[in-house]
Amino acid sequence: MSSHGVPRTSGPKPTGQGREKELQRIQEYRTLVDTVNTKIYQRQYTNEVLGMTTRLLETNPEYYTIWNYRRLLLRSFFEEAIPSTSGAEDDSPKYGIVQQYITDDLRFLLPLLRKFPKCYWIWNYRFWLLAEATRLLPPSVVYQLWQKELGLVGKMLTLDSRNFHGWGYRRQVVSALEELSVATGSASPSMTENEFAYTTKMIESNLSNFSAWHRRSKLIPRLLSERNTSHAERRDFLDKELELVQRALWADPDSKDQSLWFYHQYLISNFKPSAPHDDSIILDLSDEDKLAYLQAQIDDLLEMLDGAETCKWIYQRLLELSLMSKSLNDRWPVESSDLEMWINKLLELDPLRKGRWQDLRKQILP
Repeated sequence: MSSHGVPRTSGPKPTGQGREKELQRIQEYRTLVDTVNTKIYQRQYTNEVLGMTTRLLETNPEYYTIWNYRRLLLRSFFEEAIPSTSGAEDDSPKYGIVQQYITDDLRFLLPLLRKFPKCYWIWNYRFWLLAEATRLLPPSVVYQLWQKELGLVGKMLTLDSRNFHGWGYRRQVVSALEELSVATGSASPSMTENEFAYTTKMIESNLSNFSAWHRRSKLIPRLLSERNTSHAERRDFLDKELELVQRALWADPDSKDQSLWFYHQYLISNFKPSAPHDDSIILDLSDEDKLAYLQAQIDDLLEMLDGAETCKWIYQRLLELSLMSKSLNDRWPVESSDLEMWINKLLELDPLRKGRWQDLRKQILP
């Protein structure tokens, strides 16, 4: 099994003394698990038990029950430090105790994230820690913690730009920062412009970054709304986005990478007769304008096809564009022989979806 083209290996199996040491480690691990289970059942919420969970999670971060035990322990420590009846000021030492526990745990997670960057439980637990900080600590302190977190996730995505866990976590961090900005009365709480610029930076460093393209598509409606863009500005924006993705497709038209084609599909969805209003880049395109855009896309793909005859995505997109065009004026934008040839190529290049292309043939060809 591989991840982003990097094969995973389990390493050589231990033999002899190595095997004995491995069995001993397994037994020690099981004993520690039993001990932690017993102490949690007995409600022994102590730093000693917290240290035991640390050892277990360093060995096996996929053991989600231990993460939940750790939550129980910290919640107990927090309640002891800041009782529900507390009327202390923000600079009370009690808040310092809670902040120390949270920052220590955030620090504990860093080497785990480096070693296991795609472990759901680590990311979930890290977000929980910051949510607890938001619940318990003064806004000024919390904002700094979330700001540092944005910097951290940026570094993580620099190391692995396509880690979808990191991208999902970044969305959560940005949302939390925007909410805190509103709560603290910031003049401009929205981070949409900065995040859009960030997707541009990440795409320029790696055109195959599906997460960056997807994030970009989700930011665009909000970006245009916040800019209060005119019709002309929206059209110019769409033209530039089409140019960006077409330039990327032209760089390697025969690529099997799907991320560019999915983003291209998002852009051309603006030309559908029933395009969702909330997701549209241009809100009031006439049918004539849509037909002109569709024909321009067809012409560009036909030119791209020269030298990329084995790229199934081009044939698929040509058929999609042709169907959209016909739905607007009840005429095919190309000859029926072209449509038949494209379907035949898909049957040849994509036999796993043979039934789909055969159904499409029945729909298109008389």
